[in-house]
Amino acid sequence: MTDLIVSASWADIVGSLAAVLTTVSFFPQAWHSFKTRDVSGVSLGMYSVFTVGVALWLVYGLLLRAWPIVVANVITLGLALAILGMKLVFGRVGR
Repeated sequence: MTDLIVSASWADIVGSLAAVLTTVSFFPQAWHSFKTRDVSGVSLGMYSVFTVGVALWLVYGLLLRAWPIVVANVITLGLALAILGMKLVFGRVGR
């Protein structure tokens, strides 16, 4: 029983750390895109598919009631939507 509790704790730590790192990784791109309005390096197709994938991860987390997954994906979805929105708005400038 103790091994199960320790394993669950380690699983939560690893999952939470993974959620924090993958979520934080989006801040530099979002900040750069917002600050410079340069989204030329952002693939519209990739970010569209990625954003749908993150939304599905959010639904999955909600169904499992896995709050580290939910919180991480709410934040990541917001950042991905912001980058995608900037691509749609700023990507048309200069065309």
